Amino acid sequence: MSLKTTNDFIPALLREIELQQNYLANSAIETVYFGGGTPSLLVPIALERVLEAVRRTNQVLPYAELTLEANPDDITVARLEAWKKMGINRLSIGVQSFFEEDLRWMNRAHTADQALHCIRMAQAAGFSNITIDLIYGSPGLSNERWQQNLHTAIDLQIPHLSCYALTVEPGTALRKLIAVHKKEDIDPEKQAEQFLLLVDILAEAGYLHYEISNFALPGRESKHNSAYWKGSHYLGLGPSAHSFNGSSRQWNVANNALYIAALKKDELPFELETLTATQQLNEYIMTALRTSAGINIDWIAERFGQQNRAHVEKQAQAFIQEGKLQFVAASLVLTRTGKLFADGIAAALFV
Repeated sequence: MSLKTTNDFIPALLREIELQQNYLANSAIETVYFGGGTPSLLVPIALERVLEAVRRTNQVLPYAELTLEANPDDITVARLEAWKKMGINRLSIGVQSFFEEDLRWMNRAHTADQALHCIRMAQAAGFSNITIDLIYGSPGLSNERWQQNLHTAIDLQIPHLSCYALTVEPGTALRKLIAVHKKEDIDPEKQAEQFLLLVDILAEAGYLHYEISNFALPGRESKHNSAYWKGSHYLGLGPSAHSFNGSSRQWNVANNALYIAALKKDELPFELETLTATQQLNEYIMTALRTSAGINIDWIAERFGQQNRAHVEKQAQAFIQEGKLQFVAASLVLTRTGKLFADGIAAALFV
């Protein structure tokens, strides 16, 4: 669920929830995720109204995972108490780093002290289900400091970590600064080194590497993230939000004014793409390969036919010989080094 940081969107969002209540065909809801922006900035009463509307129009299970994205500088004792009271039971905190120099380089609003303090506050408030984001591969981040970041998270007993390589998007201010040599560019070899350090350190600490960027203590995997990678159906609400029902995907208009104007007229502001069988198979390959479960080739044969299974197996052979892919029962699974090439391998397996 994509929430913006101003309450101007709440009436429009509430109306969209009403209009979209049949999208998931009365399926039982196991996970609700408040993200896409800074939902932690919303006053608690506004967030509660949204959650009440979701519960009213959908069958949200009593044990559902209800996640809220939050920045460290938005977290206060009062907000934590309000979130817990309304039923939020999981926090996703954008820590990025526990070092001041890294946070300044990334232009983050919070400090290293806030990164530590907000986690301890959340734990003291009774939030045991916490995930944090960490960034590796940025210029200036040494292997030693990256290891310290990981050990800090382990010492804090964080049950789930999402760790991403720094990317520089075209057209951004950072890309322009790099182009004129005012900022150092990313070093892919350094990123690969830090990814493998990440894999090894967290494995030694008992974390399961259940998806390329995600690590969890046993039984603490994210229900929400796992639903995406398993190809489950989901409904996204708010500007820019995406939805998927197995055969088609849709995405809301990104422009806030257009989003609000459409819903004032009881119109749903989205574009729709119907997926072909080939697109559905390629999407499965792309998402499943990123997980520890891998690509089940028996399921491909059952769902998409023996010819497509044979194609995937044939394309996989070169990567098996290179030690990047391996068969585990009837599934193709990335090896430790293969995880460095996940996107390229997935593309090579596409039909």
